[in-house]
Amino acid sequence: MESQRDFVGYADSPPNIRWPGGQRLAVNFVLNYEEGSEYSIEDGDGRSDATLTEVTQPRVPRGSRDLGAESMFEYGSRVGFWRIYRLFRDQGLPLTVFASALALERNPAAAKAVADSDWDVVCHGRRWIEHYLLDEATERDEIAQAFDSIHRLVGRPPEGWYCRYAPSSVTRKLLVEHGGFTYDCDAYNDELPYWVQVEGRPHLIVPYSLVTNDAKLVGSPLVTGRAFGEFLIDSFDELVSEATVHPRMMSVGMHARILGHPGRIRGLQAFLAHIQDRDDVWVCRRGDLAAHWRAVVPPGEIPA
Repeated sequence: MESQRDFVGYADSPPNIRWPGGQRLAVNFVLNYEEGSEYSIEDGDGRSDATLTEVTQPRVPRGSRDLGAESMFEYGSRVGFWRIYRLFRDQGLPLTVFASALALERNPAAAKAVADSDWDVVCHGRRWIEHYLLDEATERDEIAQAFDSIHRLVGRPPEGWYCRYAPSSVTRKLLVEHGGFTYDCDAYNDELPYWVQVEGRPHLIVPYSLVTNDAKLVGSPLVTGRAFGEFLIDSFDELVSEATVHPRMMSVGMHARILGHPGRIRGLQAFLAHIQDRDDVWVCRRGDLAAHWRAVVPPGEIPA
């Protein structure tokens, strides 16, 4: 059986481009906003979701409401979102929101804050559920509903798409079929965007990362925000040191219910202090990355 996977990518000859301003490293901060769209008894799912919370092992029997886990999600929307919002607003930094539509619907104040900002929004599904568990018709409907909801709430359509963890085998086809999305982030396999063919049409992938991601801050006895900040700094410094060889991008993934806690956000603040006032990095929105890539690396072309 011939594999459809690409194990080569750009290899040792990535596109020799520069980001706007002449930089060779782009940094994109992503806030995953999921709180209120996760699995819940109230929404008829038959279980509560405790993923990426302080609960590492299920404590409430499946089929019963886990009020502890629910309240941890609520912390993200009630407190954590606003702590991260103020940090990026006050520093005038661009941000991308991976938004689950139902989460925004259930927090009109947060939706308005995003709408009033210049942040861009990537559609993170109608709900924070695994699309690879859906049949094709249901997934098609979920994608359309999510797009319309975010467009209505934020006042501008989401250009990008990102599933919970992984897409289904038909997600990318359905995105192209929908026609409203110009790229997706459902890949972890590169540090640069790249083009694929979907239904005979070029489609842009802007890979994401679960490495430089605050998901590492849960599931262990104690992982400090300071350690997370140091990890981001080390990642950044290595990428900058490689800039003379090839361009790169760095995605920093955040969750309101994780990094929004006071003892953790200090690590992010340390990283922001490390990169501020540097002239060798482009801090940008994800849509900016996609737009620049389309301009300098059209489908089928790789600059020398």
